[in-house]
Amino acid sequence: MNADWYFDFISPFSYLQFTRLSELESRGLTIFCKPILFAALLEHWGQLGPAEIAPKRAFTYAHTAWLARRRGLALRVPEAHPFNPLKLLRLALHLGGDRTTIRRLFEFVWRDGHIPDNAAAWQSLAHELGVGDVEDAVSQPAVKAALKRNTDEAIARAVFGVPTLVLDGKAFWGYDATEMALDYLDDPAPFRRDDADIARLPVAAARRIARS
Repeated sequence: MNADWYFDFISPFSYLQFTRLSELESRGLTIFCKPILFAALLEHWGQLGPAEIAPKRAFTYAHTAWLARRRGLALRVPEAHPFNPLKLLRLALHLGGDRTTIRRLFEFVWRDGHIPDNAAAWQSLAHELGVGDVEDAVSQPAVKAALKRNTDEAIARAVFGVPTLVLDGKAFWGYDATEMALDYLDDPAPFRRDDADIARLPVAAARRIARS
C-alpha cells in the first residue's frame, strides 16, 4: 500500500514523526514524503498555528522536548520560531526530496537549532549538500511550482495540519496519530465503522468566527 506524508520543516512534530516512518513501512507501507507550506493550510482553513497562540506555543515546545527525550532524540529549539521555512521546503524539492536530504534539513532546524535566516549556517548547509548557488536553487520556478502543487494537493485531500499521513484515502494528522496509523494497518475495519458514525453526527451548535 502507498501513502503520502505531508510535512513542513517548521513543525517539530513533523521532525519527530519523520523518525518513525520506518515503523510504518515495516508494515508493508510505501511512503512518499511531500513537503508543503503549513502556513498555506492555516490560511485556507482559517486557523492560527500552534506557535501563534502564546500559551499553546509554550506547551508545544515543552511537549516536543518531552517526546524527544522519551525517544532518545537530540532536539534543540531553533534560533527563532515560528520562522519562514520556504527556503528549506524548496531546497528539499530541488535536491529530489530523498530521505537523507530531508533528515539533514530537519536536523538543521531541530537538532542544530538553525533557521534559513542565519546566513552563515544556511550557506554552510548548502555547501555540505553540494549546492553552489543556493539562493538561485530555491528560486527556480519549477521548484516553486512543485511546492505549490504539493500544498494544493494536500488541501484538496482535506489536510489541515502537519504532519499528516494519508493512506487508503484516510488522513492521520499529527505525531500522536502514529500509533493510530499503525493500528489501522493492522485492522482497518473499526476505523471504517468509526468514520460511518462520525459522518452521521449532527452539529448542534456553531460559533460565529470573524475573519479578517
